[in-house]
Amino acid sequence: MCITDQVKSEVMLLSGQFMAQAEDRYNFWDEHIKYVVREALILAKKYDADAEIVELAATMHDVALIAKAGTRGDHHITGAEMAEAILQKYNYPQEKIEKVKKCVLNHRSGKNATDIEALCVADADILAHFDNVPMLLNRFFIGNDISNMTLPALRSKLKAFFDHDYNDLSERTRQEFGGRYALICRIVLGQ
Repeated sequence: MCITDQVKSEVMLLSGQFMAQAEDRYNFWDEHIKYVVREALILAKKYDADAEIVELAATMHDVALIAKAGTRGDHHITGAEMAEAILQKYNYPQEKIEKVKKCVLNHRSGKNATDIEALCVADADILAHFDNVPMLLNRFFIGNDISNMTLPALRSKLKAFFDHDYNDLSERTRQEFGGRYALICRIVLGQ
């Protein structure tokens, strides 16, 4: 079994354990990670990045959240440490581990990317939100009381929420994704 398959199996197992304990039965793998991996590999090919590094980092970018290690605010830091430990178990080369760690550390915004692999993972994390709009809407509705909100106010708040993610993409990916984003806004927001 190749390293990417080994890591995928480990993260899927953690995701299953998380889901079994989660009140809402949230499945990190099916609702988020698989979309991030798919988008990251598309970007890696488009941007001529190291696909193996990108795939491993995309697979593990939220490993700390899945394992409930540390806090949400520092999950990128804890996740990088966990990614290193996981990869060391498989005797993955340390110089490649450092590249994966850098991607995990910088996955929270395409603007933080220090190299093309980190950019692919960070942007894929955001693009995955738009691949699974119900998950994005769920994230929005959990944080907002909409019971007394007018439809224009709801639309405005949703637009601001979507725009925040879109504007967090790197300039390069934002240009590539602009047409898809406009279509999503037209369909979901009626714009």
